[in-house]
Amino acid sequence: MKSLRTRCVLSRGAWTALSRCCLLSLSLLGGCSAIDVESEFALDARLQASILDQSEDRYAYIDPLFIDEAVKQRLDAYIGNSRDERTRIERLQSFMYDEEQLGIIYSGEKTHTAMELLASRSGNCLSAMHLYVALARYLGVEARFQRVDVQPSWDKRGNLLVLSQHINATGRFDTTVRYVADFTPEIALQQLTSVVLTDVEARSLYFNNLGVEALIAGDYLGAVSYLKNSLFLNNENSIAWNNIGAAYNRLGEGDLAEYSYRTSFELDANSSTAVGNLAKFYRARGELKRAAEFELAIERFNKKNPYYHFAQGHLAYDQGDLLAAQKSFEQAIELKEEEPDFYLALRQVYFDQGDLSKASELRRQALALVNSFAEIYRPSDERLRVLDSHIPQRGESDVRRRLIMPE
Repeated sequence: MKSLRTRCVLSRGAWTALSRCCLLSLSLLGGCSAIDVESEFALDARLQASILDQSEDRYAYIDPLFIDEAVKQRLDAYIGNSRDERTRIERLQSFMYDEEQLGIIYSGEKTHTAMELLASRSGNCLSAMHLYVALARYLGVEARFQRVDVQPSWDKRGNLLVLSQHINATGRFDTTVRYVADFTPEIALQQLTSVVLTDVEARSLYFNNLGVEALIAGDYLGAVSYLKNSLFLNNENSIAWNNIGAAYNRLGEGDLAEYSYRTSFELDANSSTAVGNLAKFYRARGELKRAAEFELAIERFNKKNPYYHFAQGHLAYDQGDLLAAQKSFEQAIELKEEEPDFYLALRQVYFDQGDLSKASELRRQALALVNSFAEIYRPSDERLRVLDSHIPQRGESDVRRRLIMPE
């Protein structure tokens, strides 16, 4: 992923939207307030049974966390005799990413198992975390998957839009000191959004990604198979419900597509991907009143979504409209005061307008937020961060961020 600034403002059109982990999903905007639309959702036992039709893991033979003896022996030789957990984790970082060692590099195109990543030497963040978690656990250090929301961003894949979320790893030294291990290009994360995942939930996301990759490749039946397996592992995975809806829609299975999109939205009231896909679905079927209802809900949602205004501000700035950019960045700050990036963007507008005093004040405010919030971070700054002694519970954020503050 490159710049995240301007690719999240689509609200209508012929696109289908997907999600994946560094994690994939297909539709419109993510955000931080519930979408106001009457879902009219009702459990349909027949459709539910048609989708959730597995009694066992269809791909039990695939273990994304498996590592062979050869890599274990190579790691042992590199780590040496140190029993200190922090030293072992620090050495693991260089083992994975140094060119003289494994030399793993980023590629957003493919989700790998740990062994596939060893063979290809490139993969996305979920791929890298499969290998990282497996190696850390082999070293006897606690390591768990963690999901963190990115600021909304879309990549076009044919006539699909792909929204990526982010996966890293977290664990503890000596039961008290927490760390976060990361692997990404430079991306911007939403604040206070980290959620520690179980291995089963991470496995569900793995098959979600395989499903999206099959869908992008035009293998709709393969996509359904992977996504069904994702839902078998975690039937509350709203991302997979949205994506299987997109697959069913491509297969002409309208009832299953609609039901899947609605289930996704029922599980996640922030799922603008599902709402956007429902709007497109109803418009394609000629149900214009229903389509307009969902489109209006997206518009209302965007007005309350600070990242939408942030993206609109960047669009205006790139077009040279400083007044419109200023208005959008100010609206973003009004909706979410604790996001340093908003202040830095507005600071640039005032700097370009020649108001150096206001620009300096905005820079000061941004820096104060960076110093105040230990929960915020930009992962590209450093791949390993050792945090304080507070151990968060599931769903609680505790990560750090450093921003480069423009003079």
